Amino acid sequence: MKIAIYGQYYQNSTEPIIKDIFLFFKSNNVEMVIEENFLEMLYEKELVKKEYKTFSSSTSLDDSFEMLISIGGDGTILRAATLARNSGVPILGINAGRLGFLATVPKESIDNFLQFVIDKNYTISERTLLSITCDPKNDAIEENLNFAMNEVTVSRKDTTSMITVDTYLNDEYLNSYWADGLIISTPTGSTGYSLSCGGPILTPNVESLVITPIAPHNLNARPLVIPDNTEIKLRVSGREDQYLVSLDSRIASVKNESVLTIRKTDFKIKMIEIPGETFLKTLRNKLLWGEDKRN
Repeated sequence: MKIAIYGQYYQNSTEPIIKDIFLFFKSNNVEMVIEENFLEMLYEKELVKKEYKTFSSSTSLDDSFEMLISIGGDGTILRAATLARNSGVPILGINAGRLGFLATVPKESIDNFLQFVIDKNYTISERTLLSITCDPKNDAIEENLNFAMNEVTVSRKDTTSMITVDTYLNDEYLNSYWADGLIISTPTGSTGYSLSCGGPILTPNVESLVITPIAPHNLNARPLVIPDNTEIKLRVSGREDQYLVSLDSRIASVKNESVLTIRKTDFKIKMIEIPGETFLKTLRNKLLWGEDKRN
């Protein structure tokens, strides 16, 4: 079995996890291929001494890999998704901090959960991604990284004034949002920024997207759920010459009146679900559903 490993380093919380993972896979004769920057950090912190094969992009990942293990939090998984891209290699998130919606494997009893990996006792959850193009072309929106697993967001830049976001669905005018910004969220991202702005929660297998305004000035504007095969076009205007576009954690500045086209990508990211660590369980734990807090 061959496994790719990527992660972030958080002192005290990550070190024991890294040691447990490497010890477990070594004792089970699993070949580990480490993302090159992560491995360099491991050498620097003297967490490993052995030489390992490395990878740096999706072109290095193929069907010989069982999975890509992400060590960190949900943000680490979003970065891991840029490595997996359209390789088809599924991602398993090991949580190194607070409970996340994506990094679901807890740091306690890691050996028990990794045994599911060895036994191939897990399921795959496919996650929709969004891509974006800009007219006129914007070099900051890199062509090979122009996708988002959580959301595409437009927001104001260098101003406290609202922006106006003219929105079209399949070339039909929907609305002009007067707001601090607008979020186009996937089902995966519905539990992130969109949720904090009042958007609904979607289960990962729903074939829908959510349009959520950020602090709208037209108070009748509400989050809207649309089919995920909808083509969305946005044209932003405001008092400043530019506004911000973010794809998960990647940000670019875009000129006013540029037209952004957002579509579902033709590939999906595969997430591994370990038995007992389901989306609904995470939802209950994260939002404290089913608990009576009145006493």
